[in-house]
Amino acid sequence: MHIGCHLSISQGFTKAGEVAVSIGANTFQFFTRNPRGGNAKALDTEDIEGLKRIMEDYDFGPILAHAPYTLNMASYKEDTWNFAKMAFKDDLQRLETIPCSLYNFHPGSHTGKGVEYGIERIATVLNGIITGNESTIILLEGMSGKGTEIGSTFEELRAIIDRVKHSELMGVCLDTCHLYSAGYDIVNDLDGVLESFDKIIGIDKLKAIHLNDSMTEFGSNKDRHAGIGEGTIGLEAIINIIKHPQLKDLPFFLETPYEPEGHKKEIETIKDVLKSC
Repeated sequence: MHIGCHLSISQGFTKAGEVAVSIGANTFQFFTRNPRGGNAKALDTEDIEGLKRIMEDYDFGPILAHAPYTLNMASYKEDTWNFAKMAFKDDLQRLETIPCSLYNFHPGSHTGKGVEYGIERIATVLNGIITGNESTIILLEGMSGKGTEIGSTFEELRAIIDRVKHSELMGVCLDTCHLYSAGYDIVNDLDGVLESFDKIIGIDKLKAIHLNDSMTEFGSNKDRHAGIGEGTIGLEAIINIIKHPQLKDLPFFLETPYEPEGHKKEIETIKDVLKSC
């Protein structure tokens, strides 16, 4: 099992790798740039080599780069859309240097223009930038469906992928909190949810899981993450997700409301329960 959490790279990639190891993780997720802005930290070759050594020494799974929240490819506002194009292109170029094979982003919000409009805007960005020569798999994150978000249904994710010329480089990251809030019953019908995903998108496109409990009820369409076992999904259902034959080999990333020490306790709890199964 490869499990990790979201870690800051403000002190460098090597430091993030060291923190991951110290909390019992063997992967981690990081923001490519300021999550609420757009600035990206300059890359340091020696720092990146240090991360590579840690990943090799501790048998890391794939680490996951996360685009900033400000990236909205579905926007009708030209300045917002142009920023999304700039950040996405720059991120893909930078990730060719970092030992990171997965890049996740929120599809975006159409802000009243309609889902079809938003999907076309997203596809236009992707087709204008992806060359087919990238070594990174680009992941659409499944969303909870709040407001005018795009990507809360498997059908919407598939519609984006279908419009991308180099769709072989496209995949999906599912978030357990988002899934449950969007109306996919991963507590009582995990097999059914995965069967639906396979039928609509293809299980081979599922590349990563954001592992979170939910503060809100099933089908709430709200994005409120809770600590593992502390929400409406519950520890038993989360363990079932980690153990599922179609999911167990994927990397899992905690996005729960804790600092690394809190994530350490969650990872220990998960490992302890798995040992007793």
